[in-house]
Amino acid sequence: MVLDSLKNCDAYVALHPLFKQAFDFLNQNDLSSMEPGKTVLIEGKLTVSIMETEGKTPENAKLEAHQRYIDIQTVISGSEAHGWLPIEACKQETAPYNAEKDIIFFTDTPTSRIAVQPGEFVIFFPEDGHAPCIGQGPIKKAVVKVLV
Repeated sequence: MVLDSLKNCDAYVALHPLFKQAFDFLNQNDLSSMEPGKTVLIEGKLTVSIMETEGKTPENAKLEAHQRYIDIQTVISGSEAHGWLPIEACKQETAPYNAEKDIIFFTDTPTSRIAVQPGEFVIFFPEDGHAPCIGQGPIKKAVVKVLV
């Protein structure tokens, strides 16, 4: 898991061959004017989804993980926190892994909470269980899916 400012994203482009393109999209587009929906940058490898949701209590945020995709998430407006728990500590699956949606949910309790403000990003790797959308009021965010 990584948390940092979008101003520092160049420090992370070496972590994955598609990170530069992902960060370029986040930094070169007016995300606040984009409507909710999905933008395909590279079919099956790199997508950006703009989402609008209401914040959830920590108890109502579902702990999830992915196997095939890395998440880069950034807040466009509002304030969001994520619960975090390493995947090896996630023991209480709510259902088997859904390969089509690349997601599995758990009822385990996160051990940490990470606050993300506009202008910041968080990267969740397959080894990171995360419970997104913790907050109050409306949250607009971008979620980049990067094929591992």
